[in-house]
Parts: sequence; C-alpha cells; structure tokens
Amino acid sequence: MSQKEVAEAVGVTRQTINAIENGGYNPSIQLCRDICKVLGKTLDQIFGEDDNNE
Repeated sequence: MSQKEVAEAVGVTRQTINAIENGGYNPSIQLCRDICKVLGKTLDQIFGEDDNNE
C-alpha cells in the first residue's frame, strides 16, 4: 500500500505518513490505531521498537 493510499484511508496527508515513517512526527494513539487497522497489523508490529518490524 502506498503512503498516499494509507493517508487517504486514515484521513491525513501523504506528507504526514512520510513524517511518521521517518520519525519526524509522533502521531496520536488514535491515528496509530487507524493506521494499524488499515494495514491489518498490530501496534507493536507497526510502532514497536523491535528491530524486526515488518
């Protein structure tokens, strides 16, 4: 799924998704949950500090 597709699905801009991915923006817990739902992943899988995030 592209950044644009994720952004549209959760109601933010592509730039916001990019900033989250690059560590330049700390999203709200609700936005984190929305992203996880769209991607079918858990909070730990997406936002955990584990080096094996996929």
